[in-house]
Amino acid sequence: MTTDPKGISAMTPDTTLARLREYMVGPTRFMTLLACFELGVIDALRENPGLTAAKLGAAVGAKPDAVQQLLHLLVKDGLVGYDEGSGGYTLDALADVAQADLKRALGYMNMIKVVALRQLFYLADSMRAGLPVGLKEIYGADGTLYGAVAEHKDLREAWATLMDAVTARVDPWFFDNIDIPSGARVLDLAGNTGLGAINACQLKASPGLRVTTFDLPEKEEECLRNFKAHGVDGQCSFVGGDVFDEVPQGFDVVLIKHFLDMFDKGDVLKILQAANQSLEVGGQVNIMVPVYPENIKDANNYNVDFFPAFFIGCTMGQGGPQKLSIYQSWLEECGFTVAKVVTKDPADIPSDVIPVQAILCATKSA
Repeated sequence: MTTDPKGISAMTPDTTLARLREYMVGPTRFMTLLACFELGVIDALRENPGLTAAKLGAAVGAKPDAVQQLLHLLVKDGLVGYDEGSGGYTLDALADVAQADLKRALGYMNMIKVVALRQLFYLADSMRAGLPVGLKEIYGADGTLYGAVAEHKDLREAWATLMDAVTARVDPWFFDNIDIPSGARVLDLAGNTGLGAINACQLKASPGLRVTTFDLPEKEEECLRNFKAHGVDGQCSFVGGDVFDEVPQGFDVVLIKHFLDMFDKGDVLKILQAANQSLEVGGQVNIMVPVYPENIKDANNYNVDFFPAFFIGCTMGQGGPQKLSIYQSWLEECGFTVAKVVTKDPADIPSDVIPVQAILCATKSA
């Protein structure tokens, strides 16, 4: 690295090429690690430390030479240990990671493998088409991921399992940081299969509280089933529709979670305008979205590493997070007054988790 006359660090040609090398090996590093989990190599070493490549190969049904080749990377990175004398392998850094944490990380990795890796081969094509071309090429699916998951079990299981886990983890933080007046009429916009509405009833309970999930009509059956299973079917209802056609009106509070970042500016403004029309004057919109830091070069900014390619190439053909300041300006443009902004403390986010979420609370202006 060198420093330019303004005191800003600049990359030399050599360091630039070295950075490019990091991009080159990214996909192979990812799949080498994930394959060791999928084969059962990590579980075998957890149960029987000291197994050789030959014994590991017999245990997982793979050639010992191939097992040894994959484990070179994990030994290099300190995830697995290797004893030169015995030829035995043991878990190193992986031994100290709790099973629940590994399960969460593997949920992300499995979703990336199933939903992202193959589709991203067509990223440039998706940018030109404005739709995820990989879904068409691989699955014969027209439209977006959210339609394809209804037809393809592998996509649905990989994506929905992770999304349900994310909702369960971040919704308590979301509801801790928003206000829902007692007895309010609440609309959970694009509420999917009702988990957000259920959490609203359980975490913001009050006499007379009513929560309506609004989403595509095909979500109704599962949504109502979830309401009944959680004992909130007397408080919750479902309305089918498309946010870009018409949104139910007459609500005190609108919730928008895991949704706005799927769209480009024009569609985000349409969604916010629809939320405004749904609310009574003085009503509240509470939004949760992953955000970019105001300084896009923030070293901990993994949202930039992941979401642009994921949304454009794998799910929507458009979208991606924005900076908080951008979301605030869009809310104001759509007739809201921003009352509160909260960004999740990175110290409270597990180190393997990619999204940094933020909450924006705003009131419909008179």
